[in-house]
Amino acid sequence: MDTPTLFLFLKAVLVGLSIAAPVGPIGLLTIQRTLDRGMAAGLATGLGAALADTVYGAIGAWGVSWVIAALVGARVPLALGGGALLLWLAWRTWRAPLATTAAHTPSGGDLLRCLAGTFVLTLSNPATIVSFIAVFGALAGGALGPVSPWPMVAGVLVGSALWWLALSAGVARWRQRFNARWRLWINRGSAALLAAFALWQWASLV
Repeated sequence: MDTPTLFLFLKAVLVGLSIAAPVGPIGLLTIQRTLDRGMAAGLATGLGAALADTVYGAIGAWGVSWVIAALVGARVPLALGGGALLLWLAWRTWRAPLATTAAHTPSGGDLLRCLAGTFVLTLSNPATIVSFIAVFGALAGGALGPVSPWPMVAGVLVGSALWWLALSAGVARWRQRFNARWRLWINRGSAALLAAFALWQWASLV
């Protein structure tokens, strides 16, 4: 990898980190699942969002105009579906019983469900692609000579995945310090915020 390509990759890593880091519904789910089910479940939850970010990043990097047009045209049903999914997750989180024993090692099916759920949830917000188009356009415009989309797409995946790894590992490290009362409040607070995100997503359609 030559120096310009390496710099482009590192800039894209920072983009992936900056897009993943703000606390939103995926961050709340990652924290809650790490507390209840352990680091593997939390990391799988975050990686679902990282893969969705990579898909949108690839669309933005390659400029697939017909995909972009289809996503913009489907904004309303995607937002409605994503909001409904958030409300369902909020209800599940509110009613979820607190774990009374150490987290068991999730099965492959459990981890796949965690990953697939947040992958779909993240894809339900096509407005994200606008950010990727703008950022990737700036990155490509600031590069010297022709730019391959691959370093930018790979950088976004690595940066986003690093954030979810750090978050799930950090929460898992401190997991045992949270007693039942604190974990109940975290679950209830997460559920309320997930519901608020859903209502905000629907209100943005008006």
